[in-house]
Amino acid sequence: MKNFIDENFLLNSKSAEILYHEYAKDMPIIDYHCHLPQDQIATDKNFENLTQVWLYGDHYKWRAMRANGVDESYITGNKSDWEKFEKWAETVPYTLRNPLYHWTHLELQRYFDVYDILSPATARKIYDECTAKLQTPEYSVRNLLKKMNVVTVATTDDPIDDLAYHQQLKEEGFEIKVLPAFRPDKAMNADNLTALNAYIGKLEAVYGTPINDYETYLLALKSRHDYFHANGCALSDHGLEQLYATAYTQEEVAAIFAKIRSGASLTPTEILQFKSAMLVEFAEWDHEKGWVQQYHIGALRDNNSRMLKNLGPDTGLDSIGDFPQGAALSKFLNKLDTDNKLTKTIIYNLNPADNELIATMIGNFNDGTIAGKIQYGSAWWFLDQKDGMIKQINALSNMGLLSRFVGMLTDSRSFLSFPRHEYFRRILCNLLAEDIENGELPNDMEWIGKIVQDICYNNAKSYFNF
Repeated sequence: MKNFIDENFLLNSKSAEILYHEYAKDMPIIDYHCHLPQDQIATDKNFENLTQVWLYGDHYKWRAMRANGVDESYITGNKSDWEKFEKWAETVPYTLRNPLYHWTHLELQRYFDVYDILSPATARKIYDECTAKLQTPEYSVRNLLKKMNVVTVATTDDPIDDLAYHQQLKEEGFEIKVLPAFRPDKAMNADNLTALNAYIGKLEAVYGTPINDYETYLLALKSRHDYFHANGCALSDHGLEQLYATAYTQEEVAAIFAKIRSGASLTPTEILQFKSAMLVEFAEWDHEKGWVQQYHIGALRDNNSRMLKNLGPDTGLDSIGDFPQGAALSKFLNKLDTDNKLTKTIIYNLNPADNELIATMIGNFNDGTIAGKIQYGSAWWFLDQKDGMIKQINALSNMGLLSRFVGMLTDSRSFLSFPRHEYFRRILCNLLAEDIENGELPNDMEWIGKIVQDICYNNAKSYFNF
């Protein structure tokens, strides 16, 4: 019987141990999509206690606590940080077989050298020990990143953000690259005209010119795209239920925008036309600058209206959606490709039923100009656990080139989430080792080890040109 999270955790053969320890383990980390607050990096924040760095903003943990019967006052409410941690410690033993159980203990080990199992019996000791360390210079935010061998981080930023913290970090010469990513979801949210018009008002303030027509709107957004590029951005990102590819003309979209600004209601078709037009505009700008565009598709967000009203978005009220993906995705990519404006693209799906769909779709638009030009993104959100990662790796292996995959990311708001890269790397090495042990791959550790290193780091470095 193996020990819990020992040095060979998830590695079930000698071949797996060799691939991980000799090839994967020490590779640097490029985290090309996350939601880390860049102001905390710029100020090199020290967290006051373990709750603040671990539980604040972590809707994964919040969902588990609610499922365990914990009152909201101990989750997002006004209880003390210790009381919130105590409830999390009570919950952890009940997270068996949930990835949170593994992540919790990996994070305690890798950051704090704590090997105790978190439970009510160990909570006070762990809390005090980790809190004491967090208050030292060695546990500042920047040093937490260095501790995990992170070399590049790409945050998620709205077009109207001023990027002041990114500028500060660059001017200071901080050795870890902290780059912005252009996330214009709010600029195309025609489902909520009140919110969209409020957003356009904010954009007007930044652009310095009234925005009363579609042409001016595009000019304002393009100016922000240019601004991001001037500040080191090489990535865009979209969080969508599905790709939008409804036919439209420029005249139709101009008329739709006039209705938006007047506050008139849009028809369902007009909403889709506006979203479709905006996606194409953004994609063409990305191609013009040689950026990588990312599409996260398939989330059904904000399901619980009662809790949403009390807590707001991004608080653990989202789930996997069952939106049709194939036809619109094909039409969208084909339009860009036909116009020779399809840049490097990563597509992430949230519904595992779409795994093979995405894995085959990328092959339609890989044109030989760039290795892995169109990528099947890593297992995302509800799927970034052992089973989800294995299924994504297998789908890509069966229908594409796993060897050209740009690897894992955290997609996290937490500075303690980087052991997820280790988790992925161990799973990847074990899968390849199973094939070696079964005689399905040659026992060529040098070549397969190189492929492992490419997936862990080298492919991303080359693909993003960081």
